[in-house]
This record gives sequence, structure tokens and C-alpha cells, in this order.
Amino acid sequence: MRSLDLFATFLEVYRAGSISAAASRLGRSQPSVSERIATLEQSLGTVLFERGRRGVTPTARADALAAQVADAIDALGTVWDRPDPAPRGVVRIGGASDVIAARVIPALAPLAGSGLRLEFTLGLAEPLLDQLAAGALDLVVSSIRPTNAALRYRGLIDEEFVLIGAPALVDRINPERLRTDPASALGSIPLVAYDAQPSILRRYWRSQFGERPTGPIALIVPDLRGVLAAVVAGVGLSVLPRYLAEPALHAGLVRKAHDSDELPLNTLYLALRARDAPSAATAHVAERLRERAREWDVF
Repeated sequence: MRSLDLFATFLEVYRAGSISAAASRLGRSQPSVSERIATLEQSLGTVLFERGRRGVTPTARADALAAQVADAIDALGTVWDRPDPAPRGVVRIGGASDVIAARVIPALAPLAGSGLRLEFTLGLAEPLLDQLAAGALDLVVSSIRPTNAALRYRGLIDEEFVLIGAPALVDRINPERLRTDPASALGSIPLVAYDAQPSILRRYWRSQFGERPTGPIALIVPDLRGVLAAVVAGVGLSVLPRYLAEPALHAGLVRKAHDSDELPLNTLYLALRARDAPSAATAHVAERLRERAREWDVF
């Protein structure tokens, strides 16, 4: 059965005259709308829009399709566009402060209120997963894969990581040594860590250089936004998700200290208790996160 959502998206693009305008009206990302139009075109075996610099131009087939579906879609609009009412209750969510602020809150903000309350606990992944297993939290967005048998999980998104530093600090690195022996070239450069292990730095060094970082840890802050602030201030090099580092890279506040043909990935997981059926409110929030994660960029 063909999804009515595809036809509703088509009609919005048809009327708006552009993918971006339709995406704005629908509250979706531009890639998401483009994907739906491509899916519909593939299903119908025809081209519906000619793409141009100023938007899209409907084909004759699009004109005919719009005439066919417009009345029915508009008649369903009052029902279709009304979101299902969110279940009532409290959902206790755990996660790293930077991930909660940058990813989770924007995704869940439309659910807050109207009888649904969101409560966030911020911290490192392992203690939060322990709280989840003990029943103190309802779900956790975790940067590590849960190993506790009391928990079940699924991946939300794979994030790319980059090694960055303030320009003056990156200029201290010998480019020839960095090319031939990168671990040695970086060995004396101070580092900014997210935790004491330091887990993110170790993961990058292991995947890229085959060994552990040896540079002195100058600062530890369990918030990736704080890590970025320290890197911009010239405290040391660090490894950050590309989506978080990208604005500072574009502004010239930091530079990549190492280029890789294949950036290391880290998966964000959504974890729930395995044995307990989640409440309707928790299931609703989890589904919303899974849905929104499909539209998150990896940077």
C-alpha cells in the first residue's frame, strides 16, 4: 500500500514550487522531502519535477497527479496533520550534556507540555546506564554500547570524529613527522580530554595510529562543548564529533591536526530496560528520537 504521506509531500512541493519551501512548511529537513519525492517518482515510474536553480517545475504528469489527489489530501488534512496526542506522564532521560543539548532536546521539545514532562539527568554513559538498569531512568542516549544484560539498545546515528587544535598549536606539529610517524609527531602536544581514561582520544589514536596517546592531559571536562572551548583557547588538541567542530573549523578558530581518508566513527545508542515494557510515554519519546535521528547529519 502506497503511503499517503508521499502524496501529501508531493502536493506541498507542487504548491510551494521548491523543495526547501515545502520542507519548511512540513517541518522536515530538505533531504527528507527530496527522498520522499524520489520514492514517489520511483514508485510511479515517472519524473514529477524538473529541478532548477530557482526551485522545481512540475511536469505534465505532476499536473495530472495533483489534480487527482489534491481534493482527497485536502479533505484528510484536518485529520492527517493533527499529530497523535502525546501520552501523559514523566519520562526520565539520561545522556551526556552536549548530546542532550545539541541533539535530544531539539528533537523532543515539541513533545514537552500537554501532560508529558521530560526530566533529564546529565553525566557519563556508564553511570547513566547503571541508573537505567536500576530503574532510576527510563531511557539513556549513550555513547558506548550497553553490555548489561538487563538493557536492550539500538543504534541511533554514527558520528564522525576529527582531531583539532588551535591554529598556533597545530603549527607546532612537524608536517613531515606527522606524515611518516603521526603518533610520534603528536606525542608531546598537550591534550584536552572528555574523561580521565581518556576514552575518545584513545579510540581515535587506536584507530588511526595503532597505539595509545602519549601527550600530557592538560584539561579534563565531561562536556564536549567545554572540550571545544578549551581547544579554541589553545589548551591542547582534542577529538570531537565533526558536527560539533564544524562551525569552529569554518570560522578558522581551530584547524584539523590530522587528516584521515576514513574518519573514525562512534555510534550513539538508545538504551531501554530489557525486561520491563516501557510506559506509553517512554515508548512515544523513544520512537520520536529514532524518527528524528534519521534526519540528523553525521556532522
